[in-house]
Parts: sequence; structure tokens; C-alpha cells
Amino acid sequence: MENFFLQLFEFFAGLGVWGIALGLMVEVIPSEIVLGYGGYLIAIGEIGMVGAFVAGVVGGTIAQLFLYWAGSLGGRPFLERYGKYLLIKKSHLDVSEKWFQQYGPVVVFAARFVPVVRHAISIPAGVAKMPVSTFIFYTVAAVIPWTILFLYLGFQLGENWREIKEVAQPFIIPLIVLMVLGVVGYFIYDRKKK
Repeated sequence: MENFFLQLFEFFAGLGVWGIALGLMVEVIPSEIVLGYGGYLIAIGEIGMVGAFVAGVVGGTIAQLFLYWAGSLGGRPFLERYGKYLLIKKSHLDVSEKWFQQYGPVVVFAARFVPVVRHAISIPAGVAKMPVSTFIFYTVAAVIPWTILFLYLGFQLGENWREIKEVAQPFIIPLIVLMVLGVVGYFIYDRKKK
């Protein structure tokens, strides 16, 4: 199985900017690795920063739209049955659905920065029939800083881009805390307003 993922990654890597977009759409390889490698390609002059950025945002958004549509068209029973093929477990669905019900559309943005929940949150948004325009707005708003961060780190790491997860850790944990606090703050504000 590991050999399959390696071959898939090498295939995407050979496509340059298109490989970044496709790699993010397929969601088999973690986005941090795809974008980190994209940053490395920028560093060695294989691709341009603007092209990599656009590919990252488009690919990351389309990947989430697939999950949104799966939730919208098939609902939870479909995802419980076939989600394993998208690397989505029942526990991912439970957590993301609970978050979505408690905090509403704002969680679509905040959850993009939280491991496990970041991909699965699109499903309850689809199940709840959140307007597509709202879903895309919050998704793009979160995908932009995520793309910039990992392209930048990959660029800075150069040939050491494979260390992206370790190097990103000091950035990700404060980001998660900030997003969770933001959602809680929004929830408190919304309650007081009502």
C-alpha cells in the first residue's frame, strides 16, 4: 500500500502545478505534504508562486466540495457505508456533525485548521444543505492561509521539505487553539446577541 502512495505522489509531483491541484483534490496524500512539495518546487524554480498558490486554493476547495456534495446527495448513511474509501471514519462524522450542529457555518472555516475534523466538516455542511456560496466562501477563506503557510514552509525547507510536518507543528497548535477560541467566542457572542 505504501508503494502505491509513493507512486501516486511521484505521478502528481511530475505534473507540477496541476499535480498540486490534483493531489489536493484526491485527498489521499495529506495536504501539508502536497503543499510542502509545491513550496520546494517553487524554491528550485520548477513552478511559480502564483501558479502554486492558485492550484493549492482551487484543489483544496474542490476537494471539500466533493465531500460537501457527498453529504448533500447521499447523506450520512451513504458516507457511513462508503466513507472508508475517502479515509473518513464514523468517528470523524460524529465529531464533525456535533461541531457543525453546535456552532453553525463558522465552524466550516475554523475546522479547516483542526486535524481529523478539517475534511469531515464538509459532510455535515452538505447534509444540512448549507448554501453552496456560503460553504465556498468559508472554505476558501480557510484554504488561503493554509496554502500560503505550507507553500512558504516548503519553500524555506528546500530539499528538506519532507520534514514539513515537524516544522509546521509549532504553527499548527497555536492555530488550532486560536480557531477553537474563535468558535467559542463566536458562540458566546451569538448567544448574547440572541
